[in-house]
Amino acid sequence: MPIGAGGGAALQLLAAAMGAKAVVEIGTGAGVGALWLLRGMRPEGVLTTIDVEPEHHRAAREAFTEAGITSNRVRLISGRALEVLPRLTDGAYDLVFCDADKQEYDGYLDQALRLLRPGGVVAFDNALWGGWVADPARRDADTTALRALEDRIRDDDRLTPALLAVGDGLLAAVKTGD
Repeated sequence: MPIGAGGGAALQLLAAAMGAKAVVEIGTGAGVGALWLLRGMRPEGVLTTIDVEPEHHRAAREAFTEAGITSNRVRLISGRALEVLPRLTDGAYDLVFCDADKQEYDGYLDQALRLLRPGGVVAFDNALWGGWVADPARRDADTTALRALEDRIRDDDRLTPALLAVGDGLLAAVKTGD
């Protein structure tokens, strides 16, 4: 499920507000989130987007072509995010957007903290998870993983977080320390 218009607009705003030139997206999907991010990034900015499904990259390439995005603005990497992310450069990114396997969000946060420059932003889609995160009776693996992530981000002194009530919830946090 791609990010909705509200969440996408929030991503565009974040990228534009910080003058983002280097962004990582975990979970390319059909390229919807990438297009929002690219609209907010500086014209010379490069988006690195990772997805385990090659057909997602094919769909995203078509979306980028239709939107007039040149190939030098997007780097598509196929593979499992937790295997690809360690190969990216420490402290070199302005924003990391996560919209993939919810049970791997904790690992994505570890990598994002390493990849982000001071003042960089990490954002997670589906932070409300259809309202299930707030329902203590819900104990499925994805919901409990999201709850644990939200608690961890809230309690991390290196992060200044906000839960944006757009779409299915966008949890964003600024890296304020190391």
